[in-house]
Amino acid sequence: MPLKIQAPIILVNFKTYLEATGRRAVKLAKVADRVSRETHVSICVAPQFTDIALVAREVEIPVFAQHIDPIKPGSHTGYVLADAVKEAGAVGTLINHSERQLKLSEIDAAIKIAQEKGLISLVCANNHTTSAAVAALRPDIVAVEPPELIGTGMSVSKAKPEVIESTIRLVREINPTVTVLCGAGVSDGEDVAAALRLGTDGVLVASAVVKAKDPYRVLLNFAEKAKAQT
Repeated sequence: MPLKIQAPIILVNFKTYLEATGRRAVKLAKVADRVSRETHVSICVAPQFTDIALVAREVEIPVFAQHIDPIKPGSHTGYVLADAVKEAGAVGTLINHSERQLKLSEIDAAIKIAQEKGLISLVCANNHTTSAAVAALRPDIVAVEPPELIGTGMSVSKAKPEVIESTIRLVREINPTVTVLCGAGVSDGEDVAAALRLGTDGVLVASAVVKAKDPYRVLLNFAEKAKAQT
C-alpha cells in the first residue's frame, strides 16, 4: 500500500449523503486532509464516483472508490470500471460493502482486477464465514462488519469483544499479512480506540463523520484516539 496509508487508518465512506455530494464532498475531504496533516494519522475518503476527480484534485490524502464492478472495458452500460476510477484519481476501492454486496466469485474477480490496475482492494465482510472466504482471496484490506453491530446502533466499545476478536483471529489465521479494519459500530473516538485495542488496524466510518455538525472536531477526536493507541 502507499506510504500515506499506514496503521492506524481511518477511512471515511461518503456514501450518497447530500452532506458529502459535489462541492460538499470536496469541503469534507479537505477537512479530512487537514486532520491527517495535523495528526499524522492516515485518513482516506471514499466519495461518490462523480466526485472522485473533484476530490482527488483538491486533497493529498488517499481517495477510494465506493465500488468497482468485476468487468473489463467494453459493453457494460451503467457499470463501474476499475480503469475509470483510477483515471479519476482513486488509489483504491471498496468491494462488497454491505450496501453493495457481490457474489464470492465476483469479489474474487474484482480483487484481481484491482490488483491488475494497481488499486488497493478493501473488501467488506459481515460474518465469520464471509470474512474467512474473503481473507483467502488475499485482498489488501478486510473490513470486518460483525452482524451483531450492523444496523443496531451498538458501538464497538459496548459490543461483546470476543465477537470482533474471533473474527479478526480467523481472518489473520488465513491471511496473516492482511490489514484489518472494523467497519461497523463506530460512532465516537472511544469506539476507534476500542477497535484498535481489539486488534484491528483502523476503522471504516460514515455517518458519524459525514452527518456531524462539526466533522473536523469529530475526525480530530477519532485521529487523536487512534494515535494514542499506537
